[in-house]
Amino acid sequence: MSKKMTFEDAFKRLEEIARLLEAGEVSLEESIKLYEEGMKLIEFCNSRLEEAEKKIQKLSRTPEGNLETNDWEGEIEE
Repeated sequence: MSKKMTFEDAFKRLEEIARLLEAGEVSLEESIKLYEEGMKLIEFCNSRLEEAEKKIQKLSRTPEGNLETNDWEGEIEE
């Protein structure tokens, strides 16, 4: 897998692999190769998402009215 591959490229390829496997028109050997490629792409996408999540910060106001940033915990306040 190319180190220059973007998340979007990997996701697009995953969609293509899913379509090929769901169609059932590829041989068993090709299905295995596609499955293995898909697993690598999933790992790649997950690592990029984890990196992005670490970079996201939440902007909030303190009780005094000042703005502060905090690491995002993955929860959305309502």
